[in-house]
Amino acid sequence: MKGGDGKLSFPVLGVKVDAVQIGDVIARMEEWIARREGCRYIAVTGMHGVTEAQHDALFREILHAAGMVVPDGYPLVWLGRRKGFANLVRRVYGPELMETFCAQAGKTYRHFFYGGAPGVAEGLAKEFAARHRGITVAGTYCPPFRELTAEEDRQIVELIERARPDIVWVGLSTPKQERWMFEHYRRLNVPVLVGVGAAFDFHTGRRPQAPIWMREHGLEWLFRLAREPRRLWRRYLIYGSEFAALVLLELLGLRNSPRLR
Repeated sequence: MKGGDGKLSFPVLGVKVDAVQIGDVIARMEEWIARREGCRYIAVTGMHGVTEAQHDALFREILHAAGMVVPDGYPLVWLGRRKGFANLVRRVYGPELMETFCAQAGKTYRHFFYGGAPGVAEGLAKEFAARHRGITVAGTYCPPFRELTAEEDRQIVELIERARPDIVWVGLSTPKQERWMFEHYRRLNVPVLVGVGAAFDFHTGRRPQAPIWMREHGLEWLFRLAREPRRLWRRYLIYGSEFAALVLLELLGLRNSPRLR
């Protein structure tokens, strides 16, 4: 896949976004697992993550270090199309990526579920074991809602290593899950870490998903905001407005974003 400039990615406010669809991501994950040349992580990112990178230089570095930054948000898809990537038909929606991978290739690999509220990861393991017959759940862990001590963190790394997973699905939230993957990918002998946000809650029924027509027309944010206004108002109203303004300034040539590496 190549855009108008022949590249496989495009910049959005200084963040390099891979011009991929779910099938491309799955193929890359399987390639990494087969090669087993270190640990890589995938940032499933929308406008929230890109805007966060404008405020936090470390978070921008975290996205730069990712094996892939995939467009989980229609604003990124629309910008990619504008830059010549006609292949960007749909976004790489985290819960759908997880579901599709487990349906198509899940039986071949060992999965570890990290994240969620107490009991959610275990519930997800049971749900996926029933939904995708033959899938191997190597382990689960729900971290506490506080900063881990060094000893707790060491024990978690040992737990994951003993489980020998091929993939760790990380269900925290942006930017927490990206920070966790960045801090641990050099310490884990796991081929792939994937941050999938609220996928754990969606797949266990803990939170409802937006109707398909809203998800497919860039309106999921409105559904989620209506359901959880106190938690999400800043993400969608403040960051969303800032994202739109910065992109417009960049398109008009009135703003220069940080250079890509």
